[in-house]
Amino acid sequence: MSNMSDNSRRRFIKGAGALAGLTAVSSFVPVRFAIGATAPVKIGILLPYSGTYAMLGNSITDAMKLRIAQAGDKLGGRAVEYIAIDSEMSVPKAPTNTNKLIKKNNVDFIVGPVHSGIAAAMAKIIGKRKTPIMIVPNAGSNAVTGPLCAPNIFRTSFSNWQPAYPGGELMAKEGHKTAVTISWKYGAGIQMMAAGKEAFEKGGGKVVREILIPFPKVNFQAHLAEIASLKPDAVFSFFSGGGAAKFLKDYAAAGLKDKITLYGPGFLTEGVAKAAGAAAEGIKTTLHYADTLDNAANKAFRAAYKKATGKAANVFAVQGYDTGSLLIQALDAVKGDAGATADLIKAMEVAVIDSPRGSWKMSKAHNPIQDIYVRQVENGEQKLLGVAAKQLEDPAKGCKMV
Repeated sequence: MSNMSDNSRRRFIKGAGALAGLTAVSSFVPVRFAIGATAPVKIGILLPYSGTYAMLGNSITDAMKLRIAQAGDKLGGRAVEYIAIDSEMSVPKAPTNTNKLIKKNNVDFIVGPVHSGIAAAMAKIIGKRKTPIMIVPNAGSNAVTGPLCAPNIFRTSFSNWQPAYPGGELMAKEGHKTAVTISWKYGAGIQMMAAGKEAFEKGGGKVVREILIPFPKVNFQAHLAEIASLKPDAVFSFFSGGGAAKFLKDYAAAGLKDKITLYGPGFLTEGVAKAAGAAAEGIKTTLHYADTLDNAANKAFRAAYKKATGKAANVFAVQGYDTGSLLIQALDAVKGDAGATADLIKAMEVAVIDSPRGSWKMSKAHNPIQDIYVRQVENGEQKLLGVAAKQLEDPAKGCKMV
């Protein structure tokens, strides 16, 4: 005979009735979407929030959230849940962090990272799966839209080749014949210096020395002394964040600023021009954004970002903002069904982003086809000098989708 009390039995019957009702309904409505339509869209974020690149991670995150807030804090009619992990700029920790977001947090999308080495590690994991969809809001690793490209991996920023190749062309066009390259020794630095060197030497120049410094070391004095002794016409450099500000200051303090023209991909001065002060003034760089771009989207974005954060916008914020725009378009296209992966991918592939950097769309490798600008720091701002390359598409070498 059952030991169940009358109260317990009544609760059991009531629950069974409710379950039967759910079963009946589920025969008419797909269970996955019935549940998903009421649950929030989960966005996992793997970006740096500490160390030399914390400014980048915060800029990207703040701008992405701003863009989604402008859409009513909804994606396809659904609320949004953000699950953020500090990448700590650690490549060894990347697989653990990525798998945590996928398996423990069950995210629908992963936004990240900043570091090219971390991006490659993440792509090796995510590219072998159908879900989640990965959106890279900064890391320029050529491999991500090259040999590691995959249907569920997109980028809203740049490939390392894109801003650097026009920089090498610019050095040659401005009459320089010899150059030294100097950068951190990791994926982004190595790939950007290679692209700049390729373009410079194609234009008739010669790179006489290639200097690589362990990341994130910022002891530049000995290398600057070597550059002074080599006396090249120009220096082509990649640093970013706090390291870039220190390099600019040290370069000027070493007496090189007025003797050897300094160039680089725009990250050299992006977001750090005010911190570097006079050391940044007059430096020319090439990048897919400039503060003074004269378009309605840029003016509205800069005003909104300043109001929301109290800070001036930079290219990292633009990339985060565009990540938000891409998510909005994709989820609206599938009416919030984050499980409709194939349809989401199609929507992202055909998206046209009305960006502060200028309108852009995805290449077949899922990398932005975009203008690259020549900028120069004036009074702490990135002033637009012209277009270095119009609608430049990454070569995507090794990508099987191309």
